[in-house]
Amino acid sequence: MSEFLMPSLGADMEEGTFVQWLVKPGDKVSRGQVVCVVETQKGAVDVEIWESGIVDSLVAEPGQTIPVGSVMALIRGEGEEAAPAAERKKAIVGQDEEIKAIKRGTPRREAAPRVRHRGKAQETVPASTVEAGKSLRVSPAARKRALELGVDLGAVTATGPGGVICLADVERVSAPAPEVRPESAGSAPEADSRRHAMREAIANAMARSNREIPHYYLGTSIDVEPALKWLEGQNAGLPIAGRLLFAVVQLRAVALALRDVPALNGWFVDDAFRAAGAVHLGVAIALRGGGLVAPALRDADMLGRDEMMAALRDLLQRARTGQLRSSELTETGITVTNLGDLGVESVFGVIYPPQVALVGFGRVAERPWVDDGKVVVRRCIQATLSADHRVTDGAVGARFIGRLADHLREPESLWER
Repeated sequence: MSEFLMPSLGADMEEGTFVQWLVKPGDKVSRGQVVCVVETQKGAVDVEIWESGIVDSLVAEPGQTIPVGSVMALIRGEGEEAAPAAERKKAIVGQDEEIKAIKRGTPRREAAPRVRHRGKAQETVPASTVEAGKSLRVSPAARKRALELGVDLGAVTATGPGGVICLADVERVSAPAPEVRPESAGSAPEADSRRHAMREAIANAMARSNREIPHYYLGTSIDVEPALKWLEGQNAGLPIAGRLLFAVVQLRAVALALRDVPALNGWFVDDAFRAAGAVHLGVAIALRGGGLVAPALRDADMLGRDEMMAALRDLLQRARTGQLRSSELTETGITVTNLGDLGVESVFGVIYPPQVALVGFGRVAERPWVDDGKVVVRRCIQATLSADHRVTDGAVGARFIGRLADHLREPESLWER
């Protein structure tokens, strides 16, 4: 018997509101199948299951706010007997305790894997909730900061590994409450509330990134005249809806450069780098109502030209209509952001943890360029890399930037592999 848990859909997610089950007890489910819908601060997400089996019982109920790592359902294997009533009750009680912990501000257990097996000692399981009366586990930096600010550690919610109160937890409690204007008090529309929640989630993730990740930055100018002329030739005679975007060319070049320099594709977890098994590019997408998401463009180094364009269009549409899948938010190995259409010259972004790198593109601009000893006017872009110094150094980053430039200068070879 295994437990299907509330997944963490990003570094900025601590809990989600359960919306709907798409399966019922007794249904057979397969790995990758969408089984429920969860509302996060960034919208509704279709959640996939990560192990095949039979739905034994459903624990989560619509409308519940559920912490990451809490039990949502029990899944049994083929031929396995149904869970005893006592085990089902235990799962429900355990989830209720987690929900109560949120309401009273009690430190919660650490985020856990999506599926946890019962009776297997070697599996990773969440740390227990810190119980009242037990000594608090506090990092030295957090304890020192709490003394400086006069913060009662007993009132702080722990989000660090194993239920440890970390520096960010203390700072979050001590932060001043936002000013409420009289004319808006008690009447803030739901859209404003959602935007505020998303901005807060993004701010927390970026604060963690700046606090924990030793960034280094590289940038270069790239002559994209060959790529743009090639693109114009490919799009000649095609209707607008069927044309290839330059963004697809850029994403493909990033994907191939990652294949050449895989050290930038993965996650820093438990003080070690874990390489991604495929090239799933996070595409930074600004939402119409405000905020940002970066879902994965999967297998970007394997897709054909038209397939990639179709996949990007589909991703943009579903991101802006709240129809993303959980795997698209959890399997991204690197994020690509492009602010060129807003007139930005260059982007030095903040890495989204636990990823270890971010690629930025600025606008296409005409610049003087030396070609074969002559100064000519060329269309160029600024490409930048933000990377984690715990995993790579400038030499590795420079090799990646160099390969990215090479691929953009040879557009006819982008889809020959």
